[in-house]
Amino acid sequence: MSSRRRPIRLAAALVGAALALTAVDAAPASANDDLPPFYVAPAELPPDNGDLIREEPMSYLLDPAGASDVAITSRRMLYRSTRRDGESHAVSGSVIVPKAPWRGPGRRPVIGYAVGTQGVGDRCAPSRQFSEGFEYEGLFMAGLLARGYALAVTDYEGLGTAGAHTYMDRLSQGRAVLDAVRAAQRMPGTGLDSSHPVGFYGYSQGGGGAASAAELAASYAPELDVKGTVVGAVPADLTPLPAHLDRGLWAEFAWFAVTGLAASYDLDIDPYLNDAGRAFAENVSDDCVFDLGNAAFRSSRDYTADGRSLAEITEEEPFASILDDQRIGRTKPSAPVLVTHSVLDDIIPYRVGKQLARDWCDEGARVRFTTNAYPGHLGGILDNATRVYGFFEARFAGLRAPSSCWRL
Repeated sequence: MSSRRRPIRLAAALVGAALALTAVDAAPASANDDLPPFYVAPAELPPDNGDLIREEPMSYLLDPAGASDVAITSRRMLYRSTRRDGESHAVSGSVIVPKAPWRGPGRRPVIGYAVGTQGVGDRCAPSRQFSEGFEYEGLFMAGLLARGYALAVTDYEGLGTAGAHTYMDRLSQGRAVLDAVRAAQRMPGTGLDSSHPVGFYGYSQGGGGAASAAELAASYAPELDVKGTVVGAVPADLTPLPAHLDRGLWAEFAWFAVTGLAASYDLDIDPYLNDAGRAFAENVSDDCVFDLGNAAFRSSRDYTADGRSLAEITEEEPFASILDDQRIGRTKPSAPVLVTHSVLDDIIPYRVGKQLARDWCDEGARVRFTTNAYPGHLGGILDNATRVYGFFEARFAGLRAPSSCWRL
């Protein structure tokens, strides 16, 4: 193949990969299906966090002929991580690496990609959705791949693997992101190793996961060469969300958080719910993000044992302490951070994102905070996704990061 035609072929393959990463599910998996064998953890796990348990090639729903293999190597993985309580467990995820040689300075960077809310059912796991359904962040991933970055994409605890998805648990999500990067660097055949620089990226739930990874990296994974983090619409403070979301379009997110955190802290929430609430919580446990209509515009008071709202219940113990434990912003990130947030965000209030930037500045971090007015939470990701490229390119080139702390 001539050198003139090769970039055209590779560009076409990356476009195909983007389409494949955003495949539409023609036949959704049953909410009650058993775990595929790949996702079942062995009785004995490997000794270290980030160690691979198993990996296999990953296909894409809209690419049955494997055209994207021209441009990228895609592997599904199962790796060891650590729960909030310190117990080891298996987490699933994906590693996607461009085949074109890295053209930037140094070695190819690895982005710990923390996905936004997928849902809480096992069928919602990104590593399954790539092959079986719709992964809505595919186009954003394809943009990073086109710039030569390798991606380590975690499914988080219990999303794909056995047990409940510990949605919004700060420690669980941050550790899952860090161990996904470790697993990618240890995976044979990817051309990656521990000397490759690292960045973290995420929006919404992913913003929380990536922000937590940035805070935990120095203590939990000090060997990683972290250069920077890009986060958007970070749920850094969960305390205002139950009241903010109740009776709205996104009400199910509050139920995801309450049930996910209850699972992480081994808290039985049945006594707080009436019969309708217990049935509702059971139904929610299998929902994906596109099932949000199941709870839209409903009041949480209709499901609680004493008629209080979720907001009122979570203001009291033990929920108050559990939500406070998830606060992000109390630990200095290990590298510069870009934080974006829309003033029109209808899920995570703008003040939460701005306070996170202030908190990190107070901890001595180098933080750039940018405000946009894209409509709603979903609109805000468009601004975030366009700013990520320049920020990472500058960090991986060793340039000094700008700071907004002087004006916050």
